[in-house]
Amino acid sequence: MFDDLLSLLFPESCYACDGAMARGEKFICTSCSIKLPYTDSHVHGATELNPFQRRFWGKVPVRYSFAYLHFVPKGRVQRLLHKLKYKGAQELGEHLGHRYGSLLSEYNYNDQFDLIIPVPLHKYKLRRRGYNQSECFAKGLAVTMDLTCQGNGLIRTKETETQTRKNRLDRWQNVEQVFHVKQKEAIQNKRILLVDDVMTTGATLEACAVALLAAGAQEVSVVTIAAA
Repeated sequence: MFDDLLSLLFPESCYACDGAMARGEKFICTSCSIKLPYTDSHVHGATELNPFQRRFWGKVPVRYSFAYLHFVPKGRVQRLLHKLKYKGAQELGEHLGHRYGSLLSEYNYNDQFDLIIPVPLHKYKLRRRGYNQSECFAKGLAVTMDLTCQGNGLIRTKETETQTRKNRLDRWQNVEQVFHVKQKEAIQNKRILLVDDVMTTGATLEACAVALLAAGAQEVSVVTIAAA
C-alpha cells in the first residue's frame, strides 16, 4: 500500500517523453511504446528488403543486420539513448534488450547465434561512465534469447575520437585496427551476435566484425538499439 501511495504521489516518468507513467508501466509509457519508430528489420532477415543488411554488402560478410528502432533526431529514440548513455539508465538498456530479444526469439533468431558480444568501450571511458551502454542492451537480449553475453569478448585497444561529426571514411580510419579479441578460443567457430547502441555508417561494427572473423568466428551478425 505504501508503494502504491508513493507511485500515486510521485509517479515515475517515461524515459521517452518525460510524462508521468500509469501504474504497471515501466520505463516507457504505453503511448510511447505504440509511437516508437520500429524498423521491423527482423521480418526481412538477410534479404535486400532489409536496409541495414545492405550497409555491409561488399565490406564485411555479416549474416544478419538488425536495428530495433529508427533514430529520429530530437525524438523519443534520441531521448531514450541519451538517458541510457549519459544519465545512468542501465536498466533501460536491459529493458530494451528484453523487448527486442523476445521479438527476435518469436522469429526463431535465438537459434541462429551461439554467443552475444557487445561493442566495447575503452577502459578509460568505461571508468568515467561506469558502464557500457551496449553491454546493457546485450545483457537484456541474452536473457530473453537464452544466450550467453560475453562482455569482454572484444577489447578496444585505444581511445578513439567521437564518431559523431565524421564522414564514412574518417569513421573507418578512426576505428580501424582498434578492436582485439581477448580470448580467441572462446569464439572459435561460434556464430556471434555483435551488439551496439546505434548504427550510423556501420564503420565501428565493421571493424569489430573484421576482428571477430579474423580470430576464428564462424560468422558475425549485428544488432543495435537504433539506426540512423
